[in-house]
Amino acid sequence: MKKIAIIGKPNVGKSSLFNRILKQRDAIISEKAGTTRDIKKREVQIGEKEAELIDTGGLEERDELFNKVKEKSLEAAKEADIILYMVDGKSLPDEEDKKFFRELQKLGKDMALVINKIDNDKEEERAWEFSEFGSKDIFPISVSHNRKVKKLLDWIERRLPKKKEVLKIEDEDELDFDSFIESIEDEEQKKEEDDNEIKVAILGRVNVGKSSLLNALLKEERSIVSDVAGTTIDTVDESTVYKDKIITFVDTAGIRRRGKIVGIEKYALNRTTKMLEKADIALLVLDASEGITEQDEKIGGYIDKYKLGSIIVLNKWDQANKSYEEAVKEVRDRFKYLSFAPIITVSAKTGKRVDRLYDLILKVYKNYSQWLPTSKLNKVIKEAQIQHQIPSYYGKPVKILYATQYDTKPPKIALVMNRPEGLHFSYKRFLTNKLRENFDLEGTPVILTPRKRGEREEDENS
Repeated sequence: MKKIAIIGKPNVGKSSLFNRILKQRDAIISEKAGTTRDIKKREVQIGEKEAELIDTGGLEERDELFNKVKEKSLEAAKEADIILYMVDGKSLPDEEDKKFFRELQKLGKDMALVINKIDNDKEEERAWEFSEFGSKDIFPISVSHNRKVKKLLDWIERRLPKKKEVLKIEDEDELDFDSFIESIEDEEQKKEEDDNEIKVAILGRVNVGKSSLLNALLKEERSIVSDVAGTTIDTVDESTVYKDKIITFVDTAGIRRRGKIVGIEKYALNRTTKMLEKADIALLVLDASEGITEQDEKIGGYIDKYKLGSIIVLNKWDQANKSYEEAVKEVRDRFKYLSFAPIITVSAKTGKRVDRLYDLILKVYKNYSQWLPTSKLNKVIKEAQIQHQIPSYYGKPVKILYATQYDTKPPKIALVMNRPEGLHFSYKRFLTNKLRENFDLEGTPVILTPRKRGEREEDENS
């Protein structure tokens, strides 16, 4: 699949074009220069063809953070097959733009100069000023008004390879069996791959080392790292294969206290919460050098709210000022609602113990997506009732007739009862603990739903 990189200085409309081509609002856009910092990749349909579209940060030399953004953007351009260099049509041609453009021209790739913010025919007359860039393919467009964007898309489509066609079995002599079998296998594997992917969200407050952890897991600088708090604005996702599982890591924007969330960070928070609805596992990253804060606890509440599998990651362990036993005790005291989550100490900076996270993710996902044997499940529930009888409800006995699991991710269990309204939350907690004693449920919440016989089993919070 060919790659298309959108390159240019900050605030010229790169993310807006990315969203326009993608036909959905994916990249966060803002009037604030430097909103996009990390690389965002998405598969896209252009006409009848497919490609990978890459949104990059702005090319600008200002400080350490902006220099890193520039370097990552230029790396993306070098890896791409097609480069869309974007400039602001409401400004005069920029000497730095011309320098970047000519450097990229030397790569010998398909390259177009995209002049954005050309909102009408009169403004289009000024496009000739940009001829000094020396580009044979120039497109004056307005992304916000969707003006002449189709001409650019047509130019891109002509440079993309045709999709493989599934051949109809009509004449065996003309049939390309290799292509036919390959197309069938692709369709058969698609569903299997959907079930084979583990979505892992990396959560934490600002500057605890989430992006450093992602880079350490992938063994490359995928996410931009800086001492500037709030470097990651949009979510950044990257997939890797481990023991036949596709693990997609999502580095989320650091979450500040609600009173300190301003401007663009509100979009980032909304994007993070939407991503959590699709995640399987959350890595809650804590700063071992600073200790646990009230904000850490609130972020942990998102994991509880979305009922995700979870792992607590004590990062910067090489800078910790307390013993392992003391650190674990503090975590367990502050995150009682995540008592099931395993704890691991790492140093994303040095890479120490980061690799151990992979096996831990597989274990938690196995528990998160498991089906419990019905016979053993009912045996545990029955023995729990014998050990500790359910308190009566307004003087009337309360009994669990049987239990049945009706869903996974996380395990959801219906307790079919004579009086479901009489099951106190403290007894549900007792049952959950009994299930954890008898099944491997490390890293996953368990949802118990009291139901009357014949009542529909729907998801409820335990």
